[in-house]
Amino acid sequence: MAPLIYILYNANASIFGKLDYARRKFSCAPDESACSACDLTHGGLRLKESEQWTMTKKRIQAEVKELHKDEMDQELTRYVSEHQLTHPLVLGRPSSTEGLQCLLTAEDLLKCSKDHELFLKMLREKATAKGIDVSVIPA
Repeated sequence: MAPLIYILYNANASIFGKLDYARRKFSCAPDESACSACDLTHGGLRLKESEQWTMTKKRIQAEVKELHKDEMDQELTRYVSEHQLTHPLVLGRPSSTEGLQCLLTAEDLLKCSKDHELFLKMLREKATAKGIDVSVIPA
């Protein structure tokens, strides 16, 4: 089975969630982000994934699921709560039958949200350190 990677946004999928995200995006400091996972995958306020993210995601040899806070199942919600994690973040598991691991924190994502190659490097390194084999196809 392929590993699973969960990219968890710091936003809700509802229309009110999108409006709240836009408000936070416009009011945050230049060196901050309302959701660095959104910056990575959508390039900011776009509703559609960026072309760069679509290409980056194809290089990740794992099933990648992107979820808003209000789309998370009970297991993901419980894991985030029990481990006192802050959104956005990236979780992973070796397979659908194995336990979750935190791969990238909000701080990690802030460092790589505008650099897809750095994101891939950090993802691969953190996943490997946690026993999750995430290969990346070279560009």
